[in-house]
Amino acid sequence: MATKGIDISLAKAYLEADELVAVPTETVYGLAGNALHAKAVAKIFDAKNRPSFDPLIIHVPNAEHLERYVKKIPKQAEQLINHFWPGPLTVVLPKKEIIPDLVTAGLDSVGVRCPDHHLTHQLLRQLDFPLAAPSANPFGYVSPTTAVHVEEQLGAKIPYILDGGPCKVGIESTIMGFENDKPIIYRRGGISNEAIERVIGPVESRLHSTSNPKAPGQLQSHYAPRKPFLLGDIDQLLTTVKGKKVGILRYKKSQDPAENEIVLSPTENMAEAAQNLFAALRQLDAMNIDLIIAEKVPDIGIGKAINDRLTRAAAASS
Repeated sequence: MATKGIDISLAKAYLEADELVAVPTETVYGLAGNALHAKAVAKIFDAKNRPSFDPLIIHVPNAEHLERYVKKIPKQAEQLINHFWPGPLTVVLPKKEIIPDLVTAGLDSVGVRCPDHHLTHQLLRQLDFPLAAPSANPFGYVSPTTAVHVEEQLGAKIPYILDGGPCKVGIESTIMGFENDKPIIYRRGGISNEAIERVIGPVESRLHSTSNPKAPGQLQSHYAPRKPFLLGDIDQLLTTVKGKKVGILRYKKSQDPAENEIVLSPTENMAEAAQNLFAALRQLDAMNIDLIIAEKVPDIGIGKAINDRLTRAAAASS
């Protein structure tokens, strides 16, 4: 069973031995391994039961490390990196040969980001390789936002969890690509479209649902609890599930709270809702209920990323 702690030296030793370590970031906990060693990367896919066609993101301590792993950095990518790193932004750039094809699912590009968490940042600075680190959970399930979430799901498969407390953002990074130097959002996440456009101007969104994704988090069904999950108008959905024990996920307080109801943000704060999303889904999934029903949040700012996760979670039950 995995040990939890804050021993960066121990985490470093495991990673240098091609073992896996769960690491905290501002978004979610990552399942980390040496991104330059295919042996370690293969362990990530095996531990998560992740399909090999779904590419991984590599994590670096700062922008200066980019030139070691990518061939080209478009001007707009550089502007975004300077503005948002460290932070929940991943940039997809042409990769150098040093990055194994297993990391990128055979693509000639790799997603790179600099996480904003002091423990993982310290760890990255002490390593001479980047970390491949998808979310530390079984593939397709709700992402972990605490060390306990990781322990419950993958504790038997890894030796160590670097415990950095609850994740402050709570949903994955925004992923940006650049096709013919044109900026494209592949996955909505911790940085809103509006925030990006304030830095580089208009961007296109290309949030494919495909069996050959260009970036993580593009599959139609993802982030899903084990129990059936329905998304829509809660009052209307309740009329269709009479006789069943239901858990309810709301954005804000209702006038008449139901049993087994969780509110993402009693203060109607979108950042708070994002931070609480995955923990709430896990809590509902653990309840003695038959199914979960949920509503979308206002589709503005980071709310678009929350709604993306809710929609993909519901796709598993459709």
